Amino acid sequence: MSSQANAQTATLTRLEELQRRVHRDPASISFAALAEEYRRLGLFQDAVDVCRAGLLRHPAYLSARVTLGRALLELGDFDQATSELEYVLRAAPENLSAIRALADIHRRRAEMPETTAETVTTLAVQDDSPALAGLEEFLSAIQRARREIAFDSAR
Repeated sequence: MSSQANAQTATLTRLEELQRRVHRDPASISFAALAEEYRRLGLFQDAVDVCRAGLLRHPAYLSARVTLGRALLELGDFDQATSELEYVLRAAPENLSAIRALADIHRRRAEMPETTAETVTTLAVQDDSPALAGLEEFLSAIQRARREIAFDSAR
């Protein structure tokens, strides 16, 4: 059996085990792992459904909210995804998964990089977060690189 086939079998086995766990104990926090597994497999609506059901019992479970936000993002529901991810960042301003997903939303909406940088700058100043300050530097570097490429292309 190939390594790819082994990986697929392992993924299915893990998925089935998580499904059994959540079925046996619907109040379990295993719903978050199941939803993340669905998301990784591209089963975004399943991930959303599992997250929403689990978050009714565990509304403060931030990693499940990140999974929900990322699945909503993939479904193109940017407003709901933004809402979930901003909820996470209010509770945990240094959550890199939420920061990256929000940046992806901004990119997909084709918003100006300056707008994203201003948002990150505001959050970084308000929360004094090293992670957000690092993201601001990263976004500034992207902006500089884009300007250089545009300048070189114009010549």
